[in-house]
Amino acid sequence: MGYQVIQDIAMVIELCEMTMEELAQDLGVSRITVSNWLSGKYEISEKNIAAFYEYTFKRGIKLNRIKQQLYREDLANEDEILLFHGAKTEIEGELNLDFSKSRNDFGVGFYCGESLEQSAMFVATYPSSSLYMLKFNPLGLKGKEFKVSREWMLMIAYFRERLGAYAHSDAVVSLVEELKGVDYIIAPIADNRMFEIIDQFIDGEITDVQCQHCLSATDLGNQYVFISQKALEQVDILERCFLANAEKEAYLTSRREGYELNRDKVKVARKLYREQGRYIEDIL
Repeated sequence: MGYQVIQDIAMVIELCEMTMEELAQDLGVSRITVSNWLSGKYEISEKNIAAFYEYTFKRGIKLNRIKQQLYREDLANEDEILLFHGAKTEIEGELNLDFSKSRNDFGVGFYCGESLEQSAMFVATYPSSSLYMLKFNPLGLKGKEFKVSREWMLMIAYFRERLGAYAHSDAVVSLVEELKGVDYIIAPIADNRMFEIIDQFIDGEITDVQCQHCLSATDLGNQYVFISQKALEQVDILERCFLANAEKEAYLTSRREGYELNRDKVKVARKLYREQGRYIEDIL
């Protein structure tokens, strides 16, 4: 799926109340070139696509956020959910589970986020990354939702193969059994900082209560994990959106700032809940 760049050019011209000639001048091309793009006579080169989106973002027009709002307003019914997927390159063909790795948060699955910024942020360091907007209708599907809890912590550690000897304990096996027959999972997003905290819990350095509060402090939002083909058939790609370098840098800056704040919150949570809860060897 390509970018809807022609529609986006027309949108920018209208939003900025500018002429094709003015846009052409800003992009360093001729008016005829822009006209040929809009008419579909000429295909836009990758270089010019990147230049257009870079120009648009730096001008203060957040196209992807505008599209997010429009798509959310256009959802057909209350059951449909707008989601986002950051891709390192491009999704080719129909959605399927064939290219998913097993050592993800919940094993093999197609992972999407509720937040545009979080989904884009995770692929912002890749040169050819893009952002997909999708809609999901859960009608007739079996879902499982996790909150920031001991059960969620154990499942993340299990599927990320961090539990070691605890992986075959009765409590863990029981949690894994609960996922049988489930089509999709809703759960907090885990990142590298979370893995560090979970490892401290698994290594017996902190209690489950300390771990839970430390993880709550990172607050990355929820992800949807589609683990059955039946669920994927109820996910529709709405659009592939371009991520300009300036936009990627904005997300990475936000991530760095958030990391600093979350790091301090984790330190406070770890101290505040010291000795509260149970250590993993007592639980499993």
